[in-house]
Formats: sequence, structure tokens, C-alpha cells
Amino acid sequence: MVKIAWRPLVRVSQDLASNGAAPEKALGFEGSRSQEWMRQRANKLKENIRTMFWNSDDVVERMNLVDAIQRLGIGHLFDDEISCTLSDIHKSEFTSSSLHEVALWFRLLREHGLWVSSDAFNRFKGDDGRFISELANEPRGLLSLYNAAYLLTHDEPELEEAISFSRHHLKSMMQENSLKLPLVDQVKRALHFPLPRAYKRAEALCYFLEYEQEEAHIPILLDLAKLDFNLLQGVHLKELKAISEWWKDPYGYIGLSYLRDRMVENYTWTYMMFYEEGLSVTRIICAKMFALITIMDDTYDAHATIQECRKLNEAIQRWDESAIPLLPQYLKKFYIKLLNNFKDFENQVSVNEKDRVVYAKKEFQKLSHYYLQEAEWLHQNHVPSFQEQVALSTKTSGVQPICVSTTIGRGDAVTKEAFEWASSGTAIIACAKILRFINDIAAFKRGKNKGDISSSVECYMTENQVTSEVAFSKLYSLIEDEWRTLNQARYEHHELLPVVQRVVNFAVPIMFFYDERKDAYTFSSYLHEIVRSLFVNPVSM
Repeated sequence: MVKIAWRPLVRVSQDLASNGAAPEKALGFEGSRSQEWMRQRANKLKENIRTMFWNSDDVVERMNLVDAIQRLGIGHLFDDEISCTLSDIHKSEFTSSSLHEVALWFRLLREHGLWVSSDAFNRFKGDDGRFISELANEPRGLLSLYNAAYLLTHDEPELEEAISFSRHHLKSMMQENSLKLPLVDQVKRALHFPLPRAYKRAEALCYFLEYEQEEAHIPILLDLAKLDFNLLQGVHLKELKAISEWWKDPYGYIGLSYLRDRMVENYTWTYMMFYEEGLSVTRIICAKMFALITIMDDTYDAHATIQECRKLNEAIQRWDESAIPLLPQYLKKFYIKLLNNFKDFENQVSVNEKDRVVYAKKEFQKLSHYYLQEAEWLHQNHVPSFQEQVALSTKTSGVQPICVSTTIGRGDAVTKEAFEWASSGTAIIACAKILRFINDIAAFKRGKNKGDISSSVECYMTENQVTSEVAFSKLYSLIEDEWRTLNQARYEHHELLPVVQRVVNFAVPIMFFYDERKDAYTFSSYLHEIVRSLFVNPVSM
């Protein structure tokens, strides 16, 4: 699996464990404002907001309502209403002359897998086919255009132009200090991460402060958003405490000194993929899968001899306690824990979901085989071609078993067709390539570790006799191609959108954790701050 090069969040983990013992304190409950009171209040607000979806026939008002709800992080409470609203909007004609409104219309529909043509932006172009210069004076419209255009697919050069045009003018406005709050902060964040690639939960925390400054803001939306965030924070805090307790057993019992202690990071990644309360079982299983993959990866990559790697893979392929004698003493405990945890996964799900656990086990076995292949390359001093390296390293990224595990514990909400797609869709490969390329760029800048095979950066440099900067540029270009593949999946598999979105959501933490401007992979304080904001510090009501 791709190595997540972060320092263990030991201090944060201790804070979480402490707060986990007193969830009411962690959530900031005061006096009569108990958790029950908050839930009752939230339910009442939800009913009031549901009526708002049908109180207006104005398309712009309905779009603004959906956009605010989503950006405040409460879209999961109104899935049906949002789906019906956007379906109605998609079927109707929209002829606005406002760049902001057209871009918002475009972004909302494409985000939800409803195809609309980029020709919608032609009305803002001159006879030469370029965007008219007057748009340079519309910062809000430019920001909306910039965010919308990042939902481009392959062969949409007009949206590439939209990104370039809007980015140029937004950067100029930032340099000239001509933007006012809160727009200046929104532009700054978007230039860093455009909305389709931003982590929605962290974005919501920022938007809480900004939304109430908007002239047409709806107070009850903000009230519900804050209540929901704090209530869910209590759920996530308990989950993280439970997963941390679970980790003490394999980490302490196995006692392998070379293992990375990454349980908080593993859970955070899973949380970023899906945070809804009803997906607790899935979230915990997925986080445990992350941890088990990390143990196996560290063993193959950092400690075991080639003979031990071969024996470990043989045992994992057999998947039976009779294979324990094959292993050296220090790996026997890991193998036993591995078998027991998959048995636990089966026991946690219904009968009709046990086949998903079996499939996840098969993906884990495949991953072991791929790890062994990397170890054999290293043992043989094999220098792969760029194509060979990418083909294998995307398989060792660990994306496939993680994506399969996101379907476990979800009952009938995941159909057979959706499960099959989540097991082998092109979007899975796209996520794996994004993770591989981003990680390899970060790893190259840190310096190669002993025992690492040649990375995609090194293979491209060697094969093409170019500098690292040229290789970086090539990989960034390939990353953009894979994002377009992810966007395309929304429209090609609209009927599977919830599962497709989970896979797309896997790519968001990649950008979040490996983004060099936040420098999280070199142990920046930013990661500590955002983890505390997500799990420890309640939102002020």
C-alpha cells in the first residue's frame, strides 16, 4: 500500500480518548441542552426545511437552497429532496444571463450525475469564442465558473479554458487585494482546492462563518448544520475511541516494533470518505482494513526477508490456521489476528452480506501477491519501465480492498450491480493512480527510503532522460486525466451514484493529506488542527 508518511497523532489520540469518556462535555452540552434536546430540535428543523423545497417554483431559489444545504454539510439529511429538486431543474429550461447562476446550475447538476453540456457557457463568449472581458469584473461569477469547470471530463477543452480564464482573473484579484470578506477567503480556498475536490466536512466548518454573512442566508439552515455537526461529532468520537482501543490489541499483542502507529489517520481517511451516522459499521470495518493493510505493507516493505515474504504470501493465500507453522515466530501473531478479524467482519454483517467479506478477503490476498511481486523486483534489482511500475504500483496502492470494504455493512443499500462496479470499475483504477502519483511525488521530495522500489517519478526520469521537474509535470497531467475519469463515472453510472460517490470520495483525502502546501506528509501542525476541529472541538451554537 502507498505509505502515508505522517507522524502518529499521539497527542490528538490521547485527547480523543479523554473526551470519549465524557461525550456530553466533548459536545459542549450545557444545562438542559442534552443530546436528546439537540436531536429533537434537529428533527423539528429538518421538517421545517423539507417544506422549503416545495414552497418555491423559482429555479434560482431552489438551487441556492440546495447549494447552501450541501455546503453546510447537511445534504445527507435531505438526499431525496435534493435528488427530486435537481431532477426537476434538469428537465426544465434554464436561460439565466448570470454567470454565477449558470455556473451554479452546471455544478449542481454535474455533481449529481446529471449531464449538462458546457455549451451553456457559450452565452458568455464573444464572436472569437473566448470569454468576454467584462467577466473580469464579476468575482462571484468567476469563482462559480472556476468551481464548476473542475467537473470536466475527457475532451472538454472549453472547460479547460474556463479554468484557465477564471483562475487568471481570480489570482489577479487576490494580488490586487480587491476582494472583500468572505469572498476573499472562498477564492483563496478554491484556488487551493476547487469545490469538487475539497473535503466537504472541513469546507463546512469554514462556511458556517461565511454563510451567516450572506444577505439572503436562511438562519434555520445554519442552526441545523451546527446541531448536526455536533451530534455527529459525538458519534465519530465514540467510533474513534473504539477503533483506538481495538488497535491497542493487535499493535500491542503483535508487538512488531517496525509497525507504523496510524490508527487516527486511518480512521480520519475513512471518515472523509463517508461520515453519515448510519454507516458506523462500514466506517469501522474500513478503518480496520486500512490498519491490517498497513501492517502487511510494513512487513513486506520494511522488515521481512525475501524468504519470509514468500512464506507470508503462501500463508495468506491458504487462509487457514494450518498455515501458521509456515511463518517465522514474529509473524504468527499477525496472521492469527488477520484471520480472526475477518471472522469478526463476517459476524458483524447479515447473511446476505457475507459474500462481500469473502470478496474483501480475496482482494486482500491479491494485494499480498502484488506486495510479493514488488519484493521480488527489489530482490532481483529489477528496474521496471514506467508502464510496468504504474501497472503494479496502482495494484499495491490498497485502493481495491478499501473500496470493496466500503460496501460491507450497508445491507440492501448496495445492489449486486453496485457491488460489482465498486469491485472493478475504472474509477477504482483512477483513484489508485491519483494516490500513487501524488504519493510518489511527495516521497521523491522527502528522499527515497532503503528498501523502496523505483517510484513512478524515478522510472519516468530514467526512461525519458528528464529532470524530476519534468517528471512531476507529467504526473500532474496524468492526475488531471484520472480526475476526469472520476467525473465521467458520475454520468456513466448515474443509477449507481451513491456507490460511485464513495469511490470519488476516496480521492479527496489523497489531495488533502498529500497536498504539499499544507505539508501534512512532513508532519505539519495543520493536520493536528483539522483533526481536533473534526473530532474534538464542538461548533459554537
